[in-house]
Amino acid sequence: MREDSRATRQAQIEQAAYQVLEQKGYAATSMLAIARKARASNETLYNWYGDKTGLFRALVVRNADAVRQMLEAALAEDAPPLATLETLGPGLLALLTSSRAVQLNRAAAADPTGELGAVIAEKGRETVAPLIGSVLERARAGGLVDYETTEEAVGLYLDLLVGDLQIRRVIGRAPAPDEAAIAVRARRALDRFLLLMRPA
Repeated sequence: MREDSRATRQAQIEQAAYQVLEQKGYAATSMLAIARKARASNETLYNWYGDKTGLFRALVVRNADAVRQMLEAALAEDAPPLATLETLGPGLLALLTSSRAVQLNRAAAADPTGELGAVIAEKGRETVAPLIGSVLERARAGGLVDYETTEEAVGLYLDLLVGDLQIRRVIGRAPAPDEAAIAVRARRALDRFLLLMRPA
C-alpha cells in the first residue's frame, strides 16, 4: 500500500475509533467494532496497531503531536516571547479541551493497564512543558518577567490557562468552550501571569 493511501486509511480508522469510543466508552470498545465502523478488516487493525491499547496509544501520540508541532512552529518563528504566548494560549487551550482530548482522557481513566495515562503524561505535559519553558526563559532574559524556577513558572501559566476546565470537560461538567470564550480565557491567563511574574 502506498504511503499516502495508508495514511488516509489510518485517518479513517482513527476517526472511526473516536466515534466508537464516544458511543460505547473505552471498556466496551473493541477492535472489531472499530473495524466495522471504518469498513476495514480486523486483521488490518491488528497488523497496524497490535491491539486496542496500541490503537489508542497511536491516537494519544497523534493528538499530542499536534500540540508539540504548534509550539515548535511558534518557537521556530523566533517571535517575541509575549507574542508567542498570545498565539500559543488559545491554540493550546482549544486542543486540551477538544472533544478528542476529552475522549482520550476518559479512555486513559478507564484503561486498567495505566498505559494510556502514561503515554498522555509523556507525550502531553512532559513534552509540552519544556517548550513553554523555553518561551518563558526568553521572556525572562528580555526582562519581561521574573521568577525563581522555570518549572514553577510553567506550572503557574498552565494553571491559569487551563485550571480545572479540562477535568470538568472529562467528567461531563463543562461544555466545550467556543472560540470567543477560549480567546477571553487565554488573554486573561496571560495578563494575570504577567502581573504575578512582573519584574521587581
